[in-house]
Amino acid sequence: MISTERMAAVDANASALGVPRKQLMESSGNEVAREVRAVADPGAEVALLCGRGNNGGDAFVAARFLSAYDATVHLLGRPESIRTDIARENWAALGAAEVPTETVTDSADLSLGDPDVVVDAMLGTGVTGALREPERTAARLANGSDATVVAVDVPSGIDADTGEPTGGDAAVRVEADRVVTFHDEKPGLGSLDAAVTVADIGIPAAAERYAGPGDLLALGRDPDSHKGENGEVLVVGGGPYAGAPSLAARAALRAGADLVRVACPETVARTVQGYSADLIVRGLAGDRIGPAHVDRVRELAADNDVVVLGPGLGRGDGAREFAREFLAGHDGRAVVDADALRAVPEVDTDAELVCTPHQGELVGMGGETAEDPDERAELVRAFAADLGHTLLVKGAVDVVSDGDAVRLNRTGNPGMTVGGTGDVLAGTVGALAAVTDPFRAAVVGAYANGLAGDAAADEFGNGLAATDLPDRLPEAMRDE
Repeated sequence: MISTERMAAVDANASALGVPRKQLMESSGNEVAREVRAVADPGAEVALLCGRGNNGGDAFVAARFLSAYDATVHLLGRPESIRTDIARENWAALGAAEVPTETVTDSADLSLGDPDVVVDAMLGTGVTGALREPERTAARLANGSDATVVAVDVPSGIDADTGEPTGGDAAVRVEADRVVTFHDEKPGLGSLDAAVTVADIGIPAAAERYAGPGDLLALGRDPDSHKGENGEVLVVGGGPYAGAPSLAARAALRAGADLVRVACPETVARTVQGYSADLIVRGLAGDRIGPAHVDRVRELAADNDVVVLGPGLGRGDGAREFAREFLAGHDGRAVVDADALRAVPEVDTDAELVCTPHQGELVGMGGETAEDPDERAELVRAFAADLGHTLLVKGAVDVVSDGDAVRLNRTGNPGMTVGGTGDVLAGTVGALAAVTDPFRAAVVGAYANGLAGDAAADEFGNGLAATDLPDRLPEAMRDE
């Protein structure tokens, strides 16, 4: 099963892997035509009800594969309002192929005749709300006909994730006899009184297994949002090191957090503040963070969506005890990095954690690793399940798992072995974890951090520095 949101990401990832959407549409349309041929003999009358998106584009393609049938394409809307380039190209191909078409701009003008098969390609997955005209009239005509109704991907008016009508129980929706869905079944289709065919359209397994540009699609910012609604992050660290918490904090800002605060020893607070006027720095008494600071940091954490714990914290026993005590009483979300990682297996916590170890740190936590990425992925998955937290294990190929799902990431380059890039990653994941679930935050964080590193390597080669990455994160995270 695959959700509609995840399917959109996989589709975009496939395109990035060299399988263009136009090719996928060609395969989808062929599969729709195959379903029509399975229920009707050559010469049968077929009415294809087509929307102006890629769902309609699939049916445009299908019509070309139905030359042995009396097929008519009914476009619900004006041709100039077709929304995607590939759908427009396939609409134009119908004219060149002399496939009969009708343009419907007024529902009163829509007539299906007496077809043997109706293809519902009006609305695809991800559409919300009740059907509007002319789709509502088209759905009524399809439901009232004696034709076999074949829906493309999902019946129009049905939520593919839930199987419920998008406009409520009383709303009009297409009552399909058969559904042709692509790549994998959608969760809501099993509850429908329809035969479901899952068609393989050539999406490579790597489009699901590896992080890609499609994973950025769900991270759009509400244009009506206000300060703080896009994430507030508290970075806790510093003492022996001032650069590490500063890098994490700057990365969190560049990854989209509205407000980033840093809790660090007062001895380095001025240095941390000097890295950016955008940071809100809270000094803690002394030159090291230890158990005496737990209550104060917990108080600060309560005002933030996510805590990034560990950058520059140091390896002293006091730091480890601080991390252990803080996590034991924390019930929010936290990204745990660097020296704080050692405390994670020792503590029982209600917090949602994303742990970001490199392979050596993973072994220090009690996990196992392997050279082969697939074997390493299974070891990481098993250890994440044991811990009950999400793991992002850094390497030439990053591995992300929440104990169930596993995703690999192959952005990045050897120049990123330089110190500080892990702090940038922790801050990036922290910003993302403030607005999405921990697993997705880890996947997108790894992908974007690697892209930022690749952009820096293009300019500096293996001489890149961690400070080169944060300012390249906004471009790396564009979903275009």
